Amino acid sequence: MTANIPEHSGFTKIPYGKLGIIAMKGTEELAAKIDKYIVDWRKETLGQDDGVHIAGYAEDSFLIKYSAPRFASGEAKAVIEQTVRGYDLFILIDAFNYAVTYKMRGVEVPMSPDDHYSDLKRILAAINGKARRVTVVMPMLYEGRQHRKTNRESLDCAMMLQELVDYGVDSILTFDAHDPRVCNAIPLHGFENVSPIYQMLKALIRSTPDIRLDKENMVVVSPDEGGMNRAINFATALGVDLGMFYKRRDYSRVVDGRNPILAHEFLGSSLEGKNVIVVDDMIASGESMLDVCSKLKNLGANKIYVCTSFGLFTSGLEKFDECKKNGTIDKILCTNTIYRDPDLLSRDWYVDVDMGKFTAYLIDAINHDVSIGPLLDPSSKIDALLARHEEALKENSDTQMRFHI
Repeated sequence: MTANIPEHSGFTKIPYGKLGIIAMKGTEELAAKIDKYIVDWRKETLGQDDGVHIAGYAEDSFLIKYSAPRFASGEAKAVIEQTVRGYDLFILIDAFNYAVTYKMRGVEVPMSPDDHYSDLKRILAAINGKARRVTVVMPMLYEGRQHRKTNRESLDCAMMLQELVDYGVDSILTFDAHDPRVCNAIPLHGFENVSPIYQMLKALIRSTPDIRLDKENMVVVSPDEGGMNRAINFATALGVDLGMFYKRRDYSRVVDGRNPILAHEFLGSSLEGKNVIVVDDMIASGESMLDVCSKLKNLGANKIYVCTSFGLFTSGLEKFDECKKNGTIDKILCTNTIYRDPDLLSRDWYVDVDMGKFTAYLIDAINHDVSIGPLLDPSSKIDALLARHEEALKENSDTQMRFHI
């Protein structure tokens, strides 16, 4: 196989079914990248002796045409505009894309997560059980933060998963779930929770070529106890020390749907003069994250890099601009799996982590019915990435020394 073809061995196997990708409203950009990768890979295999040669294996596009029109009352429907009988379907959804709008009674209304989720159910209803298999690719889980009960309250994420299974979904593919234990709601169906750690580190190195990712210079910090597993994975991959903040909350009241944070208490070794990678699954308003970064600065941290899968920035970007200006943060890295406002993309402190190729790997491997285990465990790729980076740093240091001499 040539270097352009994916590393998995699926190309010697017949696909589970004819591949089809439904890109829901707001996912067109990411879906186009995924589609192009798979189209190019499959066309390249056609000239190889061990390639798969069946009708429909290589196409100019695998995107399925559909529409989800809305009436003036706000009601809607979904229409699949081509046959999907026998297809292995992948439905890509961004439930947090507020840039998608519709008109209700003449007023332009942004689509809420509830609207996106309702459209997903409409598409599943339009498929009408005719597809051979359906996988929902939902990078950020709808209602993922409402994953457990602490009072007499709804358990929305678990209800969503069970509802999708009832609609005929065979498997859910998500990235960096807020709490992956929510998969217990559907124990007999597929739930793949994928970590973007390799792509994060790759983007961090590209955006900051002189960064040193060793124990003497770097510490990984979790902003709360709930994200410790995520931070442990980062720290283990890099071989560096780990720290954590404990959020002391006021459980006697609720503000904006959550118990307000009274203070962040740091647990860990000295940060004096060290760079810090803060790892979390998402940034909502950013108040908690910026408070953590401010406290890290007070503890003597040097540069601070925030690696978070999903950047919502629900309270705007101005306070992040201010924190960049006063040196509280250096870079914030988020994936392109959800909508990013053009203003965000223009910020010098923001780094966009492209997940298009990796998602294409996952979809293509699943369609070929081969193991995605090697894709879920990127430890060998991370080791190779760090080795290349160390070599580049050494070569750059040697060059500067020769120039100085």
